[in-house]
Amino acid sequence: MTSRRLTWLFDLDNTLHDASHAAFGPTNQAMTDYIATHLALPHDEAWALRQHYWNRYGATLLGLVKHHGVKAAHFLEQTHRLPGLEARLRTSAHDRAALRRLPGRKFVLTNAPRAYALRVLNTLRLASCFDGVISIEDMTMFGEHRPKPDARMFRHLLARLKLVPSRCVLVEDTLAHQRSACRVGMRTAWMQRYLRGAIHTAGARGEVGVHPCHKPAYVYARIKRIQTLRSLW
Repeated sequence: MTSRRLTWLFDLDNTLHDASHAAFGPTNQAMTDYIATHLALPHDEAWALRQHYWNRYGATLLGLVKHHGVKAAHFLEQTHRLPGLEARLRTSAHDRAALRRLPGRKFVLTNAPRAYALRVLNTLRLASCFDGVISIEDMTMFGEHRPKPDARMFRHLLARLKLVPSRCVLVEDTLAHQRSACRVGMRTAWMQRYLRGAIHTAGARGEVGVHPCHKPAYVYARIKRIQTLRSLW
């Protein structure tokens, strides 16, 4: 199958830009502060609870909504203000050029809120490369958030966009998300350009002990440059 007939679903953080440098630290701090304030917990307990919900649900937000009645919109807005973000953002100019040349439909699929995603894409001049942005606000079923790696969300998204799973490629740094995508018949590419900053969060992403040189069976290809994609399909 030629790349012209494919639909590409790109993760945002640590796939299209270096989020370990720009956003992860301040975001994690903001989430911990939010939990400490709104649940009246000591800082160390708030940090541990944030990690626990990330490990269990794949997103801290889901645990807070499920167990504490936190309003998703309020949490996302409060924790993604990130002053000074624009000055810290960086991506590869070669990747930007490759995205523009890559044939087929292209979407950003991110567990981040829409306002943050658009802020990143516009600052890095990537927004025009994509046909749309699918953010965590869009990943809902029956009134509940179902962000990555929920396989039900992948099936729902494919049906909504009228896409054939085998003609979709998920480009991601997070293996747990790729595993779910593979289960529903999608193809996967493991982006490793920014993996240096992501290794310390591997446990939180459900892939303890997976070395970057190892390719799990559900990963079609390991890549460090977006321009590599065109030669794979």
